[in-house]
Amino acid sequence: MNNEYPLWFKSSYSGNGGADCVEVAYNLVPTHGVVPVRDSKVPAGPALTLSAAAFTAFLASVKR
Repeated sequence: MNNEYPLWFKSSYSGNGGADCVEVAYNLVPTHGVVPVRDSKVPAGPALTLSAAAFTAFLASVKR
């Protein structure tokens, strides 16, 4: 597993045939403790980097 560069994953819950969603890269959690997040429509654009704890809290609030 590559732990130096983000390996992007698109959610299976993506709307519009997968065009309207964000991508995340979980592979950096073990080595860097972060989860990068980006707009799937602009993969070369900026990525937001969240701590693993912040991303977990975000997911918990979205699932409520």
